[in-house]
Amino acid sequence: MLVCFTEEESAKELLSVIIPKIAGSQVKFLCVSFEGKQDLNKQLERKLKKWCIPDTTFLILTDQDSNDCKVLKQKLISKVTASGKINNTKIRIACHELESFYLGDLSAVEKAFVGKHIAGKQNNTKFRNPDRLGNPKQELERLTNNEYSEITGSQLIARQLKLDGQNRSKSFNMLVSTIRDLAAHF
Repeated sequence: MLVCFTEEESAKELLSVIIPKIAGSQVKFLCVSFEGKQDLNKQLERKLKKWCIPDTTFLILTDQDSNDCKVLKQKLISKVTASGKINNTKIRIACHELESFYLGDLSAVEKAFVGKHIAGKQNNTKFRNPDRLGNPKQELERLTNNEYSEITGSQLIARQLKLDGQNRSKSFNMLVSTIRDLAAHF
């Protein structure tokens, strides 16, 4: 079984859509969302320690936000190590926010928000590497004339995302690759 811990509901919605597309029906999975990064950090070690279902693999997905990516990952690794589950846990960080994933595939955003002419902006300098944007959520809201909301937007856009490595967000492509690797072991 694959258990995904996310810092927020919108990431849970994303994973709930893309995991079956990537892994097929052979992988049973459960997504558990926390109420923000602080809640995830506070509960992660305890949740992992208490998890007693054998043959479980864990995937932790969190936003980088304004944190140093390496420092953030090291803190999570420390908690996972303390739980005793380091050998069957992968950590992925959305650089800077989950919305970077969506800005990496503006054709998916355009399909999700019909009537918006967004896909053509993918080659604009700003959207060539969305992982570098300081506030992706604001950019997405601007592109959709404030129609984007975290949970509904994640549901709509996730259904349209290409999962073939063409996304301009390297952190999204790493997530997809990790899910593929994990699925291969089930």
